Amino acid sequence: MHFIRLIRPVNLLIIAFTMYCCRLFLYIHEQLFDAVLLNSKSEQFDFFLLVFSTVLIAAAGNIINDYFDVRADRINKPEKLIITKHINRKWAILSHWILNLIAFLIALYLSIRYHTFWYVFIHLLSINALYIYSMLLKRKPFIGNLTIAALAALVPVLCGVHFYVQQKFHISPFSQAYSGLQFWSNSLICNGGFIIILAFFAFTYNLSREIIKDIQDIEGDKQIHAKTLPIILGVKKSKLIASLSILSTPIAFILLFLMNNFKSKENILSDLIIFLPVILSILLAVFSLLILKNATTRIQLKKVDQFIKLSMLMGIILPFYWLFLV
Repeated sequence: MHFIRLIRPVNLLIIAFTMYCCRLFLYIHEQLFDAVLLNSKSEQFDFFLLVFSTVLIAAAGNIINDYFDVRADRINKPEKLIITKHINRKWAILSHWILNLIAFLIALYLSIRYHTFWYVFIHLLSINALYIYSMLLKRKPFIGNLTIAALAALVPVLCGVHFYVQQKFHISPFSQAYSGLQFWSNSLICNGGFIIILAFFAFTYNLSREIIKDIQDIEGDKQIHAKTLPIILGVKKSKLIASLSILSTPIAFILLFLMNNFKSKENILSDLIIFLPVILSILLAVFSLLILKNATTRIQLKKVDQFIKLSMLMGIILPFYWLFLV
């Protein structure tokens, strides 16, 4: 039970859910891939292995993060301390390397099977980045936040790499896009733009979450002489940076929406319906900003984090919503 808590199962489920949402997106836009290959049992199993290996790396990252954070966690969240309190440090580090080894072996299998180095490269990059982050970068201003945000953005990118490697994508002109969902964003979707948008979405929202976590942990971080953003710049400026990071994706979407509907106003209503989950995601993001503005306690900051997670979830379910529409 304590081990399950250590690997943060909710976050792992979100990663798996994100990856399968990317896959579902490809089902909706059938002209972007080879449906026969995508429906094959062997490819479905390989994709499951890819998701499983990604989740294992994230779980190992959570373990090593707590391993190096024992001292700070005794101050920041003593009630949630697991390593040293419930799990021996040696067992924690051993489980970390076992999970990473299994993930690497899966990546090696996929690389050999599909004749590419991409799987091994991305998995090794993620494993080492998470270790270096936990050991060193987490205590540095901003670079640690950027590292975790970039690794979160790498999740949908890895899905895109998987399907591109198997040559399931082909350049499809706007006019040939799936007829069940003919809207202005197809020009982006045809070249894998959905993956890029989702990666940007993951990057900005996770960057803001990491900064907010640093604000929560400021007292413990001071004790271990960490140089996080709130310690260097102060809480007020850190909140401002987190707010700008949260707002960047909604602003980008709204500008794109307005630019593409400026001349054809008759499509506005249909586009609003098509992107309803994104609109709800934006509203939740704005609500989280309102809470963040006056948040001072750990409980209030935790609420902000929960609303950002909920906002991310609303954005991720977009392919499921599209499946319902068609």
